[in-house]
Amino acid sequence: MAAGPITQVADIVVPAIFTAATQQLTEEKARIIQSGALVRDPLLDEKLAGGGLTFNIPSMRDLDSSDVERITTDTAHSEFGGAAEPNPFKIGSATEIGVRLSRNASWSSADLAEALAGLDPINNITNRVGYYWSRRLQAAAIAAVTGVFADNAAAPSGTEHVQNDMTVDISGAAFVDGTTNFSAEAFIDAVTTMGDSADQLGLMIVHSVVYSRMQKNNLIDFIPDARSEVLIPTFLGRQVIVDDSVPRTGSVYDSWIFGAGALRLGMSSPKVPTEIERKPGAGNGGGQEVLYNRVEWCIHPAGYRYAGTAPNGGPSNLNTTNNLANLNSWVRVLPERKQIKIARLISREA
Repeated sequence: MAAGPITQVADIVVPAIFTAATQQLTEEKARIIQSGALVRDPLLDEKLAGGGLTFNIPSMRDLDSSDVERITTDTAHSEFGGAAEPNPFKIGSATEIGVRLSRNASWSSADLAEALAGLDPINNITNRVGYYWSRRLQAAAIAAVTGVFADNAAAPSGTEHVQNDMTVDISGAAFVDGTTNFSAEAFIDAVTTMGDSADQLGLMIVHSVVYSRMQKNNLIDFIPDARSEVLIPTFLGRQVIVDDSVPRTGSVYDSWIFGAGALRLGMSSPKVPTEIERKPGAGNGGGQEVLYNRVEWCIHPAGYRYAGTAPNGGPSNLNTTNNLANLNSWVRVLPERKQIKIARLISREA
């Protein structure tokens, strides 16, 4: 009996529908997006839809808190020989700079492999692409925050920031139980780097080893979600997200604390978001199909400017020159520590 027809990529992928579904999955499944630390920003969407590797994000500063001038005389205006006019105050501005991240991925399936296995690899690939991009989006966000903390740990250029004003480090040179590991006291010190704006930090992301310490110390409370279907772990009123992709060096772990909108997300559609290529000569003529999927992102730490020289396609996640995790890629442009809704606790665990 002759073999039946083989399902091809073009039979199961309608590019426009596939692309929309992929973007929707990405937003629903990325933990940082879901938490509220990374929020969609229509302005960044608009910037991405235009040209350029980087783009300016202007903002006006608040009015300065300088003291008011007193009214000390009722004499005539200075042009009539009276008192001089008061010196008016001014309002400042700041310019953040976002950077375009043009990312792509592709997956292939040989016709022979599909025929021999009796399975449809491409169907499985299409079902998982959204989850793939959610993980890559989170990895890029973590890289950007890593770069921001690296910048903050370095000596500032001028009055850019106070060195390490976003970090409390209790890790020490060696593990000392009750001193170097995670504690409520150290956490409070970390959020207090925000002063009287500490209540704006409502989310924390910790490594599973740190979370285990928190559980052993009975520090975790669980509250039901709106439908009472899921118990959400919290600590001192902050939602706790456990993710082993948060940075660590040996037994030294970062714990990150965010406020809503600490990271801004822009998304746009490339010229051809989804594309299918047929390679009839591949596999010695057996045939192969390749699925291409492309995204345009901007992941922007609020209050910062990208200070690198963006390569074509935008920076990678690496800690190298011009890339997201590098300390020289980010410069704080907002003047107040309290305007940067990010804090970090570094602990050493057993």
